[in-house]
Amino acid sequence: MKTEQNSLYATVQMVEITEETSEQRLDNFLITKLKGVPKSHIYRIVRKGEVRVNKGRVDVKYRLQPGDMVRIPPVRVNVVDEIVFVPKNLKQSLEQDILFEDDVLMVLNKPAGYAVHGGSGLSTAVIESLRQLRPDAHFLELVHRLDRDTSGCLIIAKKRSALRTLHELFRGDGIKKTYLAMLGGVWEKKSITVNAPLLKQTGQSGERMVIVSQEGKSSATFFKTIKSLPDATWVEASPQTGRTHQIRVHAAWLGHPIIGDDRYGDFEVNRSFKKRGIKRLFLHAFRLEFTHPVSGKPLTITAPVPGDMQVWFDDKK
Repeated sequence: MKTEQNSLYATVQMVEITEETSEQRLDNFLITKLKGVPKSHIYRIVRKGEVRVNKGRVDVKYRLQPGDMVRIPPVRVNVVDEIVFVPKNLKQSLEQDILFEDDVLMVLNKPAGYAVHGGSGLSTAVIESLRQLRPDAHFLELVHRLDRDTSGCLIIAKKRSALRTLHELFRGDGIKKTYLAMLGGVWEKKSITVNAPLLKQTGQSGERMVIVSQEGKSSATFFKTIKSLPDATWVEASPQTGRTHQIRVHAAWLGHPIIGDDRYGDFEVNRSFKKRGIKRLFLHAFRLEFTHPVSGKPLTITAPVPGDMQVWFDDKK
């Protein structure tokens, strides 16, 4: 559904980023600044280099810093406000699966199958849908990310001050994250810390890949066996660094990739489990432990395990 309205930004805007407006992604900043301009148009002017930060081109994912100078070009369009379509099951989840909420943050139990952020060419995502469902909310921003097929705890900031504090916690060791994963095969060890540096690459078809490489960034994940099945192993995985696809790549490096991982997993193993009903990545952000950014009180948030995973944990011996 779309609604027509007129909007005109006829002159170049030069905007200096302050402490209050820092730490947000460039695309989110522009969406707020250019009220009513379709996201597709915003992504286009960034991609074409018409938006500049400190006189240089940047990606839409760039996080703005205090003192940055953002050049926003004139935008002359007949604006069509984009009304985000929120699928029924995502809407139900965003309305009912709130694990924690107060004035400054909320923690969602994100369902598998949905990206956390729309981006170019993708409108049905968690944060856009949440903003659609809460039109009176003045500020809703992702604090961190989960892969599309990963379920579980996802923090949303409701105030910029909370966003900055939570980002600082994530950059350090202020947030303890525990995931549940089902790995292929029987893993004999009770626990291990994988220290293997990770490097981002682009695959032949343009997809983002991460590999273990000495040229990469230091990365560490603690794995602990919690239940063994005849041909799989349930583990807790606690990333001690926050690299892209870290748990998935480290599990594969161990020789026991996560069941349902179509990027780093084993094709034959995935096909076998798919015939038995597993149709997605079996990775769940189970628990978050951190200090509340305002009250200073310790918080432990746990996301119930989805039914499609729970049945395997409970019933498969």
